[in-house]
Amino acid sequence: MKINLLKITGLSAAIVLLNSPAFSMNAKLGVTGGRSGESKLLLHAPVRKIVSGTILDESNQPVPGVGIKNVTSGKGAVTDVNGKFNIEANVGDLIRISYVGYITQNITIANQTTLNIKLVVSADTKLDDVVVVGYGSRSQRELTSAITKVDTTQFRQSGARNALDLLQGKVAGLQITRSSSNPNTGVAIQLRGVTSISGTASPLIVIDGIPGGNLDLLQQDDIESFTVLKDGSAAAIYGTRANAGVILVTTKKGRKGAAQFSYNGYAKHETLYERPDFMNATQFREKIAAGQYTAKDYGGDFNYFDDLINKDNLTNYQNLSVSGGSDKSNYRGSFTYNKLDGFARENSREQYQFRMSLTQKGFKDKVTAMFNVASNINRANLLGGGGWETVLTKNPTESYYNPDGSYLFTRNITNEIARLAQETSKRNQQTYSVDGKIDIDIMKDLKASAFVAYQRNQYIDNQYRLLGSQNSVENGDAPGGGYAYKGTELNENFNFEPTIEYSKTIKDKHRLTGMIGYSYRYEVNESFSANNRGYTNDIFGENNLGSVPVAVNRIGIASNKNDNTLIALFGRVHYTFDGKVNLEAVLRREGSSKFGANNKWASFPAVSASWEITREKFMENAKWLNFLKIRAGYGETGNSGFANYASLVTLSTGNLYPFPGGQWLQTYGPSRNPNPNLRWERKKEYNLGLDFALFNNKLSGSVDVFKRDIEDLLYTYTSPQPPYVANSIYTNVGTISAKGIELTLSYAAIKNKDFSWNVDFAGSTIDNKLVTFSNDEFRRDMEQFGSIGGAGDLGNAFRTYEGRNIGEFWGKRFNSFTPDGKWLFTNRAGQAVPNAQINTSPFRDQTDLQVIGNAIPKYYLSLGNTFTYKQFDLRIFLRSKLDFDVLNTVALSYGNKFGTQGNLLNSAFTKYAEINDTYMYSDYYLENGSFLKVDEVTLGYTFKFKDKAVRSLRLYAVGQNLALLTGYTGNDPDLIQDTGLGQEINGRSLGIDTRSPYPTTRSFVFGVNLGF
Repeated sequence: MKINLLKITGLSAAIVLLNSPAFSMNAKLGVTGGRSGESKLLLHAPVRKIVSGTILDESNQPVPGVGIKNVTSGKGAVTDVNGKFNIEANVGDLIRISYVGYITQNITIANQTTLNIKLVVSADTKLDDVVVVGYGSRSQRELTSAITKVDTTQFRQSGARNALDLLQGKVAGLQITRSSSNPNTGVAIQLRGVTSISGTASPLIVIDGIPGGNLDLLQQDDIESFTVLKDGSAAAIYGTRANAGVILVTTKKGRKGAAQFSYNGYAKHETLYERPDFMNATQFREKIAAGQYTAKDYGGDFNYFDDLINKDNLTNYQNLSVSGGSDKSNYRGSFTYNKLDGFARENSREQYQFRMSLTQKGFKDKVTAMFNVASNINRANLLGGGGWETVLTKNPTESYYNPDGSYLFTRNITNEIARLAQETSKRNQQTYSVDGKIDIDIMKDLKASAFVAYQRNQYIDNQYRLLGSQNSVENGDAPGGGYAYKGTELNENFNFEPTIEYSKTIKDKHRLTGMIGYSYRYEVNESFSANNRGYTNDIFGENNLGSVPVAVNRIGIASNKNDNTLIALFGRVHYTFDGKVNLEAVLRREGSSKFGANNKWASFPAVSASWEITREKFMENAKWLNFLKIRAGYGETGNSGFANYASLVTLSTGNLYPFPGGQWLQTYGPSRNPNPNLRWERKKEYNLGLDFALFNNKLSGSVDVFKRDIEDLLYTYTSPQPPYVANSIYTNVGTISAKGIELTLSYAAIKNKDFSWNVDFAGSTIDNKLVTFSNDEFRRDMEQFGSIGGAGDLGNAFRTYEGRNIGEFWGKRFNSFTPDGKWLFTNRAGQAVPNAQINTSPFRDQTDLQVIGNAIPKYYLSLGNTFTYKQFDLRIFLRSKLDFDVLNTVALSYGNKFGTQGNLLNSAFTKYAEINDTYMYSDYYLENGSFLKVDEVTLGYTFKFKDKAVRSLRLYAVGQNLALLTGYTGNDPDLIQDTGLGQEINGRSLGIDTRSPYPTTRSFVFGVNLGF
């Protein structure tokens, strides 16, 4: 017979199964004789017994590290790796069970000796979740700024080449763009629009407290969470490096409990999703035979595009970690091996990573020491990944080989097949990070901390081209001689940041926290490179550069060293009233060696507040509204992300001149004007936000509205001579503005015993303008960006004028074709005129060029659906960018039959058949890039084991880039750059499709997560 005799005093809806005899009073009464013949009634308390039990989570998996406390006796215990515990308890003792993210349960012990308890996720889990902020942490309830946390449950599933890949589409307002699946390329990052013209435009990365953390030191299974500080009030604590926002990365640490081992591994294979539609040999011959195209038929049938593909590519990822701890210490160590095979031949990256963390308490728990060590050693093959345009546009009837089987070299085209066989380009890189922190509880409410960190990143590049390679054979300075190159770069930085924090609670309603700190950072970068030509054998490769005589025009040598120092004092005060009103103020005073003598120091203030309205009495009857908080903030940040010594006069080499004695000596002269007034770019930002939860917490989310102005933009302007010694100066002129809306929603559509369905949505829109580009001393009405490249002098795609939106395409507006296929464009008067009559003046009141589109998406959207059925889980993740334009340069160059005999797009004879004129940039080649993509689909199954030696096991499969819905006819519009003003980033420019696209791929991942 099962009888439930527990008294549950919390709000828990936990399932508690008891197997015990019925309740019985086991205290014993006795009568003894006292002095003067008194009788005394004694109550003999029983000896405390051992109560044992098991604690499971909502998935019926054992939970290690759960705290169990006997509130009556003060004794405690913690569950082991199998979720089991033992604790001394007596009848009537109150046992408290607590674990982060779950409802705390209070249980009064009756006569049972066994407890089997199932934890229940708290409805307020997210609200009470701890969020890492700059130099501290807050609960979600206490946040006053626009801050988004993304943890492991929300990460993308398809295997990250870069840690930030895990965040793509997960944070409203954060744009992460990857131009291809090339394992040796990075991502372009932008938060809330463009923040600079020439300075750093990407958010500051802080890894475990290290500003400027190296992303190479992060592997996906070592990351606990990302925290994105989006607005100025959140980021101001980081001062001059936070103009573009801040991304805080917290790595996993050990926890109290028995040792846990975790293994995570996957294999990934990529297949071709699509390629540009160029003619094959048969189609090429048909066009020649029909008189539609004039070209030579060499008689062959070749598809060299396929010969650049690594069809057997297989990415291999293995991660093993061990963690554990006690009341006094915890630890975690991990090792990762990752071999990333590119879809292109000779295109790969192999890396080994180690990470270790240790936390130790001492001196009666008044001192806590934390240490982290991380290292990454990788080898990259950089040779492949390019040449796609060359093979696509080569005559498909012409071979890359001579009749005797040797490689065919022609000066007008690179033999890409030979290049992969006859050249090498490799990089060996080593990255290290060591940091330590000591927290000291000086007295009640007062804590001091000291943080120190060192990072080192070094790589060596090696290149060699064989004597018989095309590059060597066709070189005019050393024909037929081998080429060798070796270069190295070393980057180091040192950080020291002590802080003091005071926290005081008064009468349970007032809590005040204050923090002050000091920051010191020193960075030094140095590099060296050398190359030589004319090697007579290939024996030494690049390892004996001096084995041939040095000769002018055959050798190159370069070296460089630069450094900078940054010092700051900062402070923050946070006040909470009755758990519902929060006020925060921040001030950072910072100085940098990068800036001019008159502006070394600047201050960056911020204020913010929040009010949890649902805690007010007048909201008690609004049962449908579970949580409502309004936030408001203002903050200022700066930008110091530009070259060292930019405020100083620098020297560069001039010509050789004869000196007395007959010597020809090198001369030097000033190459940059000094600017003692050079100062920070400064962002001033307002943010208004609303956090909410409705309908018994089924629907939750946040809305943020922001407005920011970035003043004192840094850019190079023409300077008069005299008084300046050089003809240009780097100075502060201009303002960029941005305003936008961000929306995040989470909806628990269905949740029952066997089935659940959750929906997550993130969306944003932004308006970005160049407000001013001039001042009283330096004037400029506009700047051009985005080189179009290709055949013909097509110039730049973008003109950014004062007062107009960033990302505007300025070009000719297409009108029609003449009967013989010549271009006609519409001038400013609305007349159809030939190209020769188009005025391309830079002055907007004179030019015939017009705004013909905008490359920045108006809307960024993502939608995630997560389903669980018993032990199955299914995730479907969609992403979309809407209302933006793309310049189709593939069509511009290869949809035109005029003046070429190479291969062309099939559309040159259909869609673009009317053209019989030279290459032109106009809105004729602008297309709507809007798309909806089925980005990831993940199917997983979690096994259950009676044998507790296996803690957890999940097998999963992921398909990435499974479907794309778009009207754009070029390459995948998702891979087209959508950050910046048009400058080249990772080889791409805003809104301009590439003529040599790394193939768009579809990938499949098969993985396992094992805990034991």
